[in-house]
Amino acid sequence: MPTPASPTRKLAAIGAVLALVVAVIAIGIAVGRSVEGGRGTTGADEPEAAASVDPQEDAAQQKMFDDLARRTSRRADGDPLAVGKKDAPVILVEYADYQCSFCGRFTRDTQPELIKKYVDAGTLRIEFRNFTVFGADSERAARASWAAGQQGKFWQLHDALYAKTRKGTALAEDKLVDLARASGVADLEKFRTDMKSAGADRALKKDQDEGYQLGVQSTPSFLINGRPVAGAQPTEVFAQAVEAAAARAAKNGPAANGADR
Repeated sequence: MPTPASPTRKLAAIGAVLALVVAVIAIGIAVGRSVEGGRGTTGADEPEAAASVDPQEDAAQQKMFDDLARRTSRRADGDPLAVGKKDAPVILVEYADYQCSFCGRFTRDTQPELIKKYVDAGTLRIEFRNFTVFGADSERAARASWAAGQQGKFWQLHDALYAKTRKGTALAEDKLVDLARASGVADLEKFRTDMKSAGADRALKKDQDEGYQLGVQSTPSFLINGRPVAGAQPTEVFAQAVEAAAARAAKNGPAANGADR
């Protein structure tokens, strides 16, 4: 079961959710109809539906998304939880949990296509956020992925964790160490130490707090240059969103999509 949020976080999340919902309704964000009745996961790992209306935006609405992109796009040099050029015109931020089956579907089915078509071309940067909603086992897996990142193997362990749905005891510490070894993590003692370190605490809290402030309550959740996409939508939905964001960035310049951070 998900770890309950504190009252303060719940209030903050509710306010942020309401703001985002109003924006989504006002603009008609196109996140695509779900192929299987919805592909996002709630706290109970159930799908959620997505809107499919063509956006018709004014300058104020566009500014809101630009501001959201600036708030969430870190674009840090050497970020082990990111792939793609720091100054890519489009940035996709993913909030995910390692016990979330739909997050795994995105990783297996969609992310490789996005990397091949857009990341490798310099158009897209992907930044991962550990947003744990399924309790201690998810948190342990998130710590493991961060620890692998300290040795340059974040994406290798990330992909191994999502290669199939793993829950509960499949994410025990020794199992995670085995996965880390198979993923090429060289120093397994350091890996164990980093998993339990204050650095891991800070990194997970930073990601979690960012998600709560945005009103994220389900996984996977995505922002593409600040525009929400709910759930592991079909690949073509992400491709359309990336291309539309790239076109806007080409028209409006880097300041409009957060590349000046």
